Amino acid sequence: MPLIVLWDIDHTLIENAGVSKEIYASAFEIAAGRPAVHRARTEGRTDRLILAGMFLDHELEPPAWSLLESALEEAGVDCEAELATRGWALPGVKEALTAVAADPGMVSSVLTGNIRANARVKLAPFGLDELVDLECGAYGADAVNRAALVDVARERIQARYGLGLKTPVVLVGDTPRDVEAALSSGAHVVAVASGEHSESDLREAGAKLVLPDLRDVPELMQHLRGLDISHPS
Repeated sequence: MPLIVLWDIDHTLIENAGVSKEIYASAFEIAAGRPAVHRARTEGRTDRLILAGMFLDHELEPPAWSLLESALEEAGVDCEAELATRGWALPGVKEALTAVAADPGMVSSVLTGNIRANARVKLAPFGLDELVDLECGAYGADAVNRAALVDVARERIQARYGLGLKTPVVLVGDTPRDVEAALSSGAHVVAVASGEHSESDLREAGAKLVLPDLRDVPELMQHLRGLDISHPS
């Protein structure tokens, strides 16, 4: 049976070196008409939650999502060159994405809190956008809560590739929210302690497999190919 592999982006595939917070600050200023005083609270949240939270932190009513999404896209374009200069692909990521993309039994896409346009902004400078199918992932515009994105990605990938409804899914991510999203939606999870959360944080969230990073590609591929598809973990 095929396997759907969904990758988180920030701190799982790339280090954005603070540019992501700058995108949110810029988007807030575009949408609110004034500079942000309070920083964005991210940690695995979707863009819908992050921008709404910024407005509430500033004691403002969040505007329509269409306005916020447009502001995020504008801010992402403005920050892309800065990301290319300051950010980097994390160790082993290009090799891991290449290995999964080359496996005929796997479909590789993303599950990210970023809007689709900014997912591409974050991956393209490091040549990662061509290693995943960005047309059928799930993004921050698609749902408020991260767990709901799993079914969005499932449905898109099943339709695009003609897969069955029971095709197993595995999420690869670096936050407890990634772990919780996987487990609450019947998906497998590979947690990677390459962000702000420790291996113990991720295990406490429920991840059985926690990797320090994605450098050991053979171990990752062995795990993906050996998943017990009837028992998500």
